[in-house]
Amino acid sequence: LPDKPSIAVLPFENLSGDPEQEYFSDGITEDIITDLSKISGLFVIARHSAFTYKGKVIKIADVGRELGVRHILEGSVRKSDGRVRITAQLVDATTEGHLWAERYDRDLKDIFALQDEVTQKIVSALAVKLTEDERKRLVRKYTDNMQAYDFYLQGVEYQNRFTKEANIQARQMFERAIDQDPGFAIAYTALGFTYFHDWTFGWSMDTQSLDHAFELAQKTLDLEDSLPLGHHLLGKVYLWKKQYEKAITELEKAIALSPNYADHLVGLGYILNFAGRPKESIGLVKKAMRLNPIYPAFYLWELGHAYFLTGRYEEAIETLNRI
Repeated sequence: LPDKPSIAVLPFENLSGDPEQEYFSDGITEDIITDLSKISGLFVIARHSAFTYKGKVIKIADVGRELGVRHILEGSVRKSDGRVRITAQLVDATTEGHLWAERYDRDLKDIFALQDEVTQKIVSALAVKLTEDERKRLVRKYTDNMQAYDFYLQGVEYQNRFTKEANIQARQMFERAIDQDPGFAIAYTALGFTYFHDWTFGWSMDTQSLDHAFELAQKTLDLEDSLPLGHHLLGKVYLWKKQYEKAITELEKAIALSPNYADHLVGLGYILNFAGRPKESIGLVKKAMRLNPIYPAFYLWELGHAYFLTGRYEEAIETLNRI
């Protein structure tokens, strides 16, 4: 187990009776993971690994062992008629004893305060000390507009499918979110990633896709400079513009703001491989693999690439053969 309090947040169950509301319960889960990932005194398992348990019958002890964490948060969400009910319980995976459990019934417009409360309860139950900066960052600044937030969560659900068609649908949702609230910072980053994915995956012939992503990342950071994904997106764009030092700086900012977010670590490793610093990349990708133990294939690609660039050919072959 890690030498600090460790936790995996499992996908909250959708109890609304409507499968179409799945995006909402998933979005709540993802937001809690994102918030906890900003806390340096915690070890937080990545969304990608946690969501492999979605819809499965699980034993808490098994999940804790498979992910290498001591604590598991699980819960459910029921949304209807402008109200939301969230139940959450924090369990010690080694004893299966409950550390904390709560049920909340609130107006939907109070969803952000509710998510903050859940995060604070976890921090308190695990006796984690927050820095002053972390305390400030955990005060949610997303949007007061519930319709904007709802469009945003639908967009995230499409974006996580990683297909050309879903990317188009995600873009439409993020644009609607921004129409509802032009000050909704994270929505600009999410929209920017749709253009970035067009560029990197060859989903669009628009040669300006990278420029769109660049402008949207800058717009995000103009609105809210402490948003880790805004720095991540800007760094990735700088990489494709071959401005390696700027790219490294932006990913380092993202990691400082969200030290548990595995994809920031791999993102920096990816850039360092191009910048002629592959030795540093190896440690970053391995750390990301620990935070995201059921990792996507591109983690192996980045690690294998780093081994190759450092002349560790046997390890490169062994790693790349696992893809």
